[in-house]
Amino acid sequence: MPHYVRATIPGGTFFFTVALLERRRRLLVENIGTLREAFRAVRRRYPFTIEGIVILPDHLHCIWTLPLGNANFSTRWRLIKSAFARRIAASERLSERRQRTGERGIWQRRFWEHTIRDGADLTRHVNYIHHNPVKHGHAGKVADWPYSSFHRYVERGVYPPDWAAEPAVRELSLE
Repeated sequence: MPHYVRATIPGGTFFFTVALLERRRRLLVENIGTLREAFRAVRRRYPFTIEGIVILPDHLHCIWTLPLGNANFSTRWRLIKSAFARRIAASERLSERRQRTGERGIWQRRFWEHTIRDGADLTRHVNYIHHNPVKHGHAGKVADWPYSSFHRYVERGVYPPDWAAEPAVRELSLE
């Protein structure tokens, strides 16, 4: 069995990609309220700051900063994924193994994480997150996608409303 080594940086900032098992499904945007509530419930119990986020139909990207002295993002993800799964109707196909273990077939078992190294790395990943709906063809303009922290960044004056990623971000592949 593989042993995955995760970064252990208390108070660190991390970029994540979390995907549905069946990538053609649209569960995340179809159940956006349920997903938001799962995040809220876990954040109440295990705080973290969301620096940037985008929810697409079949996957999400986000950047979190954990509290000082805490490096346990894996527990947070496990709880978010399970809270979401418990609150939506079962309609997914289940492998024999998932049937045996009573596991839902909604999420890919793991997630991808990257430790944010510095301010430039953070900016690059925030830009990537916000441009992602355009990259995947879900929106013609970044501002058109409703499930993104882009709108908060516009309100704070970080981006203009008509912002579009520079070519280096459009070509960046982090997935």
